[in-house]
Amino acid sequence: MDIKEYGWDEYFENEWRSNPTDGMFPGRITADYGQMFRVVSAHGEQLAKRPACRHGNSMQLAVGDWVALKRLSEDGQFQIMLALKRKTKFSRFAAGGEVKEQIVAANVDTVFLMQSLNRDFNMRRLERYLIAAWESGAQPVVVLSKADCCENADEKIAVVYNTAPGVDVHAISCVTGEGIGDIKKYFTTGKTVALLGSSGVGKSTLVNTLAGRELLKTGEIRENDSRGRHTTTHRELLLLPEGGLILDTPGMRELSIWDADTGMEMMFSDVEELARLCRFSDCRHQSEPGCAVKEALRTGELDMERWNSWLKLQKEQKHLKGRKEAKLLLQQKKQGKFAAKSRKEFYEGGARHEY
Repeated sequence: MDIKEYGWDEYFENEWRSNPTDGMFPGRITADYGQMFRVVSAHGEQLAKRPACRHGNSMQLAVGDWVALKRLSEDGQFQIMLALKRKTKFSRFAAGGEVKEQIVAANVDTVFLMQSLNRDFNMRRLERYLIAAWESGAQPVVVLSKADCCENADEKIAVVYNTAPGVDVHAISCVTGEGIGDIKKYFTTGKTVALLGSSGVGKSTLVNTLAGRELLKTGEIRENDSRGRHTTTHRELLLLPEGGLILDTPGMRELSIWDADTGMEMMFSDVEELARLCRFSDCRHQSEPGCAVKEALRTGELDMERWNSWLKLQKEQKHLKGRKEAKLLLQQKKQGKFAAKSRKEFYEGGARHEY
């Protein structure tokens, strides 16, 4: 098996040489089953256990990661020893109460941000996906599925172009074949495309269409609300027959952005530029004189809905930043207590030994 087909290139070759990997061989994680990973390498496919968490630290691995594997026994037991530095990573703020980053996909070249043209079309949600995609380092591409179910597709495509200038937009239909040929250009040997979007937008159906056969289970559209049934339950990286890799992911009900500095600047470059033109650098854009933002809203240069979206995301990022800083302070406090306890035990032990 040629691992170059799975994305191995000069970047990862250099990373491999810079790490202590004697007695190991490289592999790429192609599926995450919870406690087990499926990994592909020059030796074929292997199952490897998720590395154990030690002292509160764990190797956070994701589908798409390149790892160093070591054979533990002749009966096919393998251990992941280390992960190579990533080219890109698409992540989000993990669901639940814990302050934690969840890595959705690693080492992806292109991200297909999918929405369906029938019932899932939501520009505020798409803004979030675009921000996270730009932050990941991968190239974002908007793919609007189920074009055969929409009568005003051209209008919606125009809305996307106006919101995300410079981003490729494709309307497709896996039923009629519309637009499928246009998106095949992203799939070349060794390049990885990740599919991201809500449940039922047709991600698994697109995988099967591109593969020319049913690789993944899909759900039919429900007649009562035109929504697709959610089918994908885990992330999986697949090699397509004509070359290129596609990474299918479970639908995300919500996307809380983990980091957004680069993404916000790319997504809201117009708003950021207006804010820099305000008379006062600490302008709150409320009643201050010389506020370029308020003037743009008055003249219609800046859309109120877009401005409100920017405000909401800024407030959310400020809140999440506060939670991150609070967690970091707590960790530092715990480490300080642990270090103090260790020193005390060391000196007390030395004193006992001396007597």
